[in-house]
Amino acid sequence: MSSSRPTPGHSLARQGFSDPARAERLLADPSLAALVAGRREDLVAELAATPDPDLALLSLVRLLEVAGGEADELVRTLRADRMATSRLLAVVGASSALADHLVAHPTDWRRAAQARHRSSLDLVRALVAAVDGLPTAEAHDALRVAYRGELLSIAALDLTGPDAREVLPGTARALADLAAAALEAAHRIAVAEVAGADQVRLAVIGMGKCGGRELNYVSDVDVIFVCEPADEAIAPGSAHEQEALQVGAQVASALMRACATSTGEGTLWPVDAALRPEGKNGPLVRTVAGHLGYYQRWAKTWEFQALLKARHVAGDPELAQRYLDAVRPLVWQASTRENFVEDVQAMRRRVEQHVPAREADRQLKLGPGGLRDVEFSVQLLQLVHGRMDESLRSGTTLEALEALAHGGYVARDDAAVLDEAYRFLRAMEHRIQLFRLRRTHLVPTGDAELRRLGRALGLEGDPGAEVVRQWRRRALEVRRLHERLFYRPLLAAVARLSAAEAHLSPQAAGERLAALGFRDPQGALRHLEALTEGISRRAAIQRTLLPAMLGWFADGADPDAGLLAFRKISDELGTTHWYLKMLRDEGSAAERLAQVLATSRFAAELLERTPAAVAVLGDDVGLRPRSRESLLTVLRSAAGRKDTPEDAMLAVRGVRRHELFRVAVADIAGLLTPTEVGRALTTIAEATVEVALETATAKVEMELREPLGTRLLVVGMGRLGGAELGYSSDADVMFVHEPVAAGSADDGVGADDGARADEAELQRRAVAVVQELRRLTAWGGPEPAVGIDADLRPEGRNGPLVRTLDSYRRYYERWAETWERQALLRARPVAGDAALGERFEQLVEPYRYPEGGLDAAQLRDIRRLKARMESERLPRGADRRTHLKLGTGGLSDVEWTVQVLQLQQAYAEPGLRVTGTPEAVAAAREAGLLAADEAGLLVDAWSSATRLRNAGMLWRGRPMESVPSGHRDAEGVARLVGRGPGEGQQLMDDYLRVARRVRAVVERRFYGQGGHPDTDG
Repeated sequence: MSSSRPTPGHSLARQGFSDPARAERLLADPSLAALVAGRREDLVAELAATPDPDLALLSLVRLLEVAGGEADELVRTLRADRMATSRLLAVVGASSALADHLVAHPTDWRRAAQARHRSSLDLVRALVAAVDGLPTAEAHDALRVAYRGELLSIAALDLTGPDAREVLPGTARALADLAAAALEAAHRIAVAEVAGADQVRLAVIGMGKCGGRELNYVSDVDVIFVCEPADEAIAPGSAHEQEALQVGAQVASALMRACATSTGEGTLWPVDAALRPEGKNGPLVRTVAGHLGYYQRWAKTWEFQALLKARHVAGDPELAQRYLDAVRPLVWQASTRENFVEDVQAMRRRVEQHVPAREADRQLKLGPGGLRDVEFSVQLLQLVHGRMDESLRSGTTLEALEALAHGGYVARDDAAVLDEAYRFLRAMEHRIQLFRLRRTHLVPTGDAELRRLGRALGLEGDPGAEVVRQWRRRALEVRRLHERLFYRPLLAAVARLSAAEAHLSPQAAGERLAALGFRDPQGALRHLEALTEGISRRAAIQRTLLPAMLGWFADGADPDAGLLAFRKISDELGTTHWYLKMLRDEGSAAERLAQVLATSRFAAELLERTPAAVAVLGDDVGLRPRSRESLLTVLRSAAGRKDTPEDAMLAVRGVRRHELFRVAVADIAGLLTPTEVGRALTTIAEATVEVALETATAKVEMELREPLGTRLLVVGMGRLGGAELGYSSDADVMFVHEPVAAGSADDGVGADDGARADEAELQRRAVAVVQELRRLTAWGGPEPAVGIDADLRPEGRNGPLVRTLDSYRRYYERWAETWERQALLRARPVAGDAALGERFEQLVEPYRYPEGGLDAAQLRDIRRLKARMESERLPRGADRRTHLKLGTGGLSDVEWTVQVLQLQQAYAEPGLRVTGTPEAVAAAREAGLLAADEAGLLVDAWSSATRLRNAGMLWRGRPMESVPSGHRDAEGVARLVGRGPGEGQQLMDDYLRVARRVRAVVERRFYGQGGHPDTDG
């Protein structure tokens, strides 16, 4: 009968041994007998807890085989002390290189088993004591043995800590301190080796990760050597100083050999002095003055970035401090160099480009989402903001990141993501390097290596697959944040500020504000103080933003208004978690907000009433106008959550303000053409009217307690019909209704519901809905309402507000005047019943595109009507030359010229059957009715006048119907149409030139060769 109990080998496999049979043999090895006796299961469990149980078991057997007289004490310790066992097995189960060291030096097992934290001073004493008094070759060996003995302790504490990420800073600091101790011991060896070394003072400055006390297990150790003659009386630049420097170079070279030379005990690591002035081409040692002179005259941006981590690690401490005191001020002024931020960004791109393609997807350090992404982001932020904020001047990445988050320079959640990712990536790097003590930053690809790595990081399930999954996820997070932080436009702006500007001290800020163009510097200072006072995070972020934003406000035509609006919005949104974070982190949001507020009172007032709309500034995608369908969905959702029609329309108005702000910002940013602005504003108006119609219909039906019984249609006329609305345009409309046929499937009234309302009742109901619609669209909100103007309906104000389709047919057949047919050229269904809209367009087709065009009398009527309109409607005192709508060469000239062509030719040229002016001009040119130069002039004039009208509304927050002549208005409008400072007057000259040229086209094409109708008899 077979047993169901698992075999010993099967049990070992379940506990993580890759080769159970081999493990069984090793467990039976005589060298383990005393350790295994009575506690095999405990030992197997302890082995199974290591990254590589097979390696740990083999290494333990090897160690006991060579331990000799140490074996008994080792066994006793392992049987009695669980922590000692855990530490020793963790080391030999994670690092074959350290296991080899233990086999070569069995007495060092205590360094792992009895590991304890050592101060930097203790490490220096231990390594110096190990080499003192020994000949050079023996000292080299002794240094290596002592170094690896200390490395055993660091690794043991690291591997048995609560979490690799939690202990990472302490481990990296210990490794850096151990490297510094090795450099100090190497310096002692070099001094003993080089004749005359006592005649010089040499300081070793740690750079890179050694300088930042965040070293890896295996890494080049970057240094800079500073040397001075021991005799202070030696004159700088003298021959004696040069002799001393030569000796100093010999000591430095000997120090480097003491660490890097390969001996019977191996090597430590290369000492890399390439970060010194002039790199490998420069002298190995320089005096403090020599270094300072180089950095002041010749240093590149990356050299100051490297100096951020500089610290004394070995040699003469007083000399090192003199060096650091001399160069550190230069580090924190480096960001004021021309193109500093751009240079750092370019350097990061170059580093990426030099990563071999075959390694790019395995790089923990240099590739996208790697350690360098975190380090470069942190260092750039430090160098830019650390000039003013000394709390940011740590050479350690995680400490600096914490300070940046505390100071408000990085969002706390972003900093937390970067901190956790950096710890994980560094922990991966440590575990990879620890295995063979080799310098590598590549993630392994083999299953066994990945499994060991995952287990070393405490991952469960499938450790190999899990470590890859977690690494990839963090790399994506790091890359996303790096691209947002590292390429943040705010950085370049802050870097260009002077210290006085950046600190916003009252006197310096007041002077600067006046110089920037603020008309009321003291008032602006009060706003700044209100925004930045206190120790809150909100104030800290404002102190980061405002120095740069002041320059952006000044780029606008009204910086005072911009800053005031910013304060109002910040007071409203300052406690909202995303607002300041977006301005600091998202693309050009802060710059765009400053530009908008200092350029457009219209946009500022919209934003003050709907502060949440500032979210659209995050990127250009947020500035794309919504489609009609998308906007209707949002509006219906907003209205549907309210209980009354009035509340529903207040919600609709809120969404409308949000969308108007979106279009205004896109317009100010130059992302939309005048035609696109018109279409976007028309879409907002159409959707608003559509939802208002639905709301009004629902209210009337609720009062009736039955369906309305008639379909309703809103027809857009004028600029609404042409999809050419401006910011201040009314919505010209006509209303159509059509009774639902009795018994039809969609009338909602059954045959048994009683007699249907008669035609008069349906007319009354339709009027009630239209009146309610007009009331609702004017409800609430001081921003430009959707002004519903129905004066273009048959009989104008004296006619019925709404008619049936048949009523419109009868009117147009019998009574329509020429101007009413002309008005129909713009007629287009914009809301309501779509099928009714199609029938309406079919109905008016023959009236607006009459067969045979216009007769002479009709053409004369149109010309006289236009002349009378210009005469009667032009405001008192207005200059006919500069009025944008009714003036010479204005919108009316262009539109009426095109509309006459449509009335005359559209019956024969289907391309002319459009409601928009630019489209009609293009069709007329295509049909040969306009020459190319004429068409170009008409479109240019129309676009220019449209842009100026919109710009006037954006600038002042109220309509501007003429080209501005006052200096301030001219300058404000000029900025909005893409002109530079001081070009306001040029607006007038340019407009008049275009208007004169287009008027010649109008005289020829609209009035004919006979000229103005006043001459017609």
